[in-house]
Amino acid sequence: MLQMPGATLRIWERRYNVAAPATTSSGHRQYSAADVQRLALIRQLTLVGHRIGSLASLDLERLRDVASTHAAALTHAPARAHRTGAACKLAVVGRGAEHRVERSEVQLRADRAVHVAAAFGSLRAARRHAAAARHDLLLVFADGLQASMLADVQAAAKALRARHTAIAYSFAPGSVTRAFAACGISLIREPLDDASLGDFLSRVVATRSRQSASAASGSPAAPPVAITLGSEAPRRYDDAALADFAGLSTTIACECPRHLAEIIQKLSHFEAYSAQCEHLDASDAALHSYLGRITATARSIFESALEHVAVREGLVVPQR
Repeated sequence: MLQMPGATLRIWERRYNVAAPATTSSGHRQYSAADVQRLALIRQLTLVGHRIGSLASLDLERLRDVASTHAAALTHAPARAHRTGAACKLAVVGRGAEHRVERSEVQLRADRAVHVAAAFGSLRAARRHAAAARHDLLLVFADGLQASMLADVQAAAKALRARHTAIAYSFAPGSVTRAFAACGISLIREPLDDASLGDFLSRVVATRSRQSASAASGSPAAPPVAITLGSEAPRRYDDAALADFAGLSTTIACECPRHLAEIIQKLSHFEAYSAQCEHLDASDAALHSYLGRITATARSIFESALEHVAVREGLVVPQR
């Protein structure tokens, strides 16, 4: 009825005396209608940020006064969750991971639109799980990231049929975070408070909703991007073609097509600059060669994005 764990209610009763229910001969607690109304209000108010300690001593009338200041939030929060459709299904990995996601502030920030469908203590346990249904997100909590973890994370994501993977971590070398990010894994730096975690999950829900809406409307989905650090891909468009594209009219108010063209131009310039840098020694030459390949890969990805936007907006693709 109150949609809260019984253990939480017992703690509230012991620590804050929020209710004093009668006890039946069999030892069961018996709550009055007034008790239920009061507890329901307290529960709602804690979900919008009030501390239980400040609410416990208030009578029903005072609680209603406090609730009236949050009428919009208490009314619209369930509605926002309803508009997202079915809850975003999460698989979580790590000590206390499920508890962190289920905390009231996290759920409030995420509009109650996330649901922990599977929880594991380790990546090894997650890898052994054969998921019957897809998960929208695999969320891993890790103290630190090591290069050797990447294969385990990818295997767990495959076993859980996760559409997206994110890792909340505390420590990692830059080379390792770049490797994870290059594989499309979202990284969130700890320490992460409830509000920040909830905001991140809210963005995941919003992205999922946009993807669902795109699929329902028949809009073309963006093609998958393959990231390979091999030989440098040649430029598809020169500066003149990009300048022409940037000047085209678009229905996108934020002018993303123009920004894409400018990003590609800057990446191309840095690619050329890196190739022209003076080399102090063989190690320095290898570093600049690496930077050139990285930049060429990024440029090629943005060129694919530009082509996708051009097709979506009915714009003329720049002449190659």
